[in-house]
Amino acid sequence: MSRKHAAGDGVSARWAEFGAQMRYCRRRARLTQHQLGQLVGYHHSLISKWESGTRAPTARAVADLERSLSAEGTLSPLIASADERGHPPFTPLGAVLAGPLPGGEGRPATPDGAADDWPDRLAPGGCPLHAADHACAVPPFVDPTQLTDRIRAAREAAEPPAAVPDLVHLVLALLDRCEYRALRSTSTTVLGTVEHVLRALAAWGEAVNAAGRSPLALVRIAANYAQLAGRLRMQRGQGALAMAWASHGLRWAEAAGDTTTRVTLTTDLCTLARLDGDGPSALGYARAVAGLGGRGGWIATVAHMYQARGYAAIGDGAECRRRAALGRSALGRLSGRDLVEAPWLADGQGQLRVESAVAGGLRDLAVLTGDRATARSAGEAALLALEQVPVAMLPTRLLLTLRLADCRVGAGELDAALELAGPVVEQAVAARRRTISQELAGLYDHLTGAWGGVREVRDFRERVRAARESAGA
Repeated sequence: MSRKHAAGDGVSARWAEFGAQMRYCRRRARLTQHQLGQLVGYHHSLISKWESGTRAPTARAVADLERSLSAEGTLSPLIASADERGHPPFTPLGAVLAGPLPGGEGRPATPDGAADDWPDRLAPGGCPLHAADHACAVPPFVDPTQLTDRIRAAREAAEPPAAVPDLVHLVLALLDRCEYRALRSTSTTVLGTVEHVLRALAAWGEAVNAAGRSPLALVRIAANYAQLAGRLRMQRGQGALAMAWASHGLRWAEAAGDTTTRVTLTTDLCTLARLDGDGPSALGYARAVAGLGGRGGWIATVAHMYQARGYAAIGDGAECRRRAALGRSALGRLSGRDLVEAPWLADGQGQLRVESAVAGGLRDLAVLTGDRATARSAGEAALLALEQVPVAMLPTRLLLTLRLADCRVGAGELDAALELAGPVVEQAVAARRRTISQELAGLYDHLTGAWGGVREVRDFRERVRAARESAGA
């Protein structure tokens, strides 16, 4: 090291000059220290030390920085040799990444329409490598097999890169197309592709970790889309495999410091517990959601929603109603920052989610108590939610239509219930999604229990039976 600054702050002139140039290149690339650290595979605290000149980077680190910042030949002349004492400290993530993942090794399929509807850019904030307001360019479409071949090549390189921007952008674009398809179709065929890509990402992360670098960018992506894989398994009725994905995703999200994904995965555990008829566990997971945030903001909104359903599942009507009111109130107070962190609560989508949860909780209470006023309140919430569902979101529209019909049954409105449910019977059965099937089964049982001898109800039951036989259900 050369002489110290006169100020005696422990910063050498040579490394201070290097740090200043590195900071300039990073800001020109519109990256935060955290984002640059994820891109090159070093902890953001080390990026800060390099920029302040208090830590010397290795020759490999300088090469990584120049490549990632499109600054070849800018930083390397500022150092005469690498100081290997600058090797980055990092927390090994081998234990986080290790362990068998659900899914087989079969050939992944291209989601319907993905090649024709391939995006030119990701949505702002959709890439963990770049600034939140930056819409990253996406390379031309490649099919999932070619994509995973590229991931394998990166993994098997002599020095596996912590992230390759173009490859990361391709992965994100493909998984986004899978999520888009899952939201708009009752099919779960994209599951194989999602799991195939996630397994490839995890293997890449393990290779990066074994090389002594941090794979946090890859871990963050894997955590986010583990939720999609888990939800698709849940819709197939495979609760154990859904739970496995949720567990992996939670470990990955915690390692990556991704609170948003931890929240959404924990809400999936609430849903899985409720589908299995375990109200106390559903409520316990909902309370865990509340523990991930403060008393206000979007996390509190989500926690109130799921606690409302959890309290309904254990028959606590007063607390269910209180949580429903708190959730509605919290939604109306969300700040711009909240909606940046949880964009799926913005505009009508927030009302859709809150009112759907309120409708489910109050409907469950009405079934337990037989109270028609509660059923009518549930129906009002279900109708508000249904009004916010985009036409293209068929699974959500089917589920809420059945839920609203069930609320009408509880309110003693037989004709209204059959008018709602009749047109969607065959679609609901053919969907073969667990959440939709459970709504239909509940409606079927409640109709039979209240009006089993009525001809219109017998006709409805026959249609359900015939549809199930036709679908092989």
